[in-house]
Amino acid sequence: MGSASRAALAAARGELSPVLGAGVGAELLGAAAELDRTPALLKALGDASASAAAKGQLVDRVFASVSGGARGVLRAAAAGTWSDSGEFVEGIEELGIRAEANASSSLSDELLAAASVVESSHELELKLGDKLGDPAAKVALATRLFGGKLSAAALGIVTHLVANPRGRRVNAALRAAADVAADQGGNALATVTVAAPLAPAQQERLAVLLEQSAGRPVRITTVLDPELVGGVRVQLGDNVIDGSVRARLEDLRLRLAG
Repeated sequence: MGSASRAALAAARGELSPVLGAGVGAELLGAAAELDRTPALLKALGDASASAAAKGQLVDRVFASVSGGARGVLRAAAAGTWSDSGEFVEGIEELGIRAEANASSSLSDELLAAASVVESSHELELKLGDKLGDPAAKVALATRLFGGKLSAAALGIVTHLVANPRGRRVNAALRAAADVAADQGGNALATVTVAAPLAPAQQERLAVLLEQSAGRPVRITTVLDPELVGGVRVQLGDNVIDGSVRARLEDLRLRLAG
């Protein structure tokens, strides 16, 4: 996300509050979907030459059916200057996820669990991520799969991402949403991939090191991958530390090939 978009998003986040009320997150996700499928509206609200007051009036008119809290967040977002229209939609979506996270401390864990289920089945990943597939059919599939297993907030985010992929793989979108939800709760997420389970002492040491690196609490998800052979691969945000045997062998292969 560009620097202008990051500044606009930070300003709009100031409108988020745990007292906004239930449903605001879902309303913001719905607004993001509406903007994405309505280019004229997206262009009008993203017009840097238009006044904040004029765009605020447009928000109130188009989104009259949503709560005052959601409209307040949308007005704040529209008042900012975004690097491009795609990042404006991305920002509204992130605000929706953050609003849901304000009301659910377990949201990031649920989204990670959903991502793991999708990743466990290549067929499922293809069906949910089919760019040419009917969005309603994909939402129905996700609802059958996760209904009753996830909270309403988590299920709402899953179905939103399935219906509105915007070029993203569904499992990657779910993990990115989990990162946002964790960040809203003051935590960072780390995915630790190992060939065999870590001993308790190793887990504790790794947690300490990751928290020192991140500068805040870190929630660790462990993934077993026997193909690593040995070692560990850690992803913390956009940073990847790959100390696995597989990575070292691949590096050696590339050096020999060069």
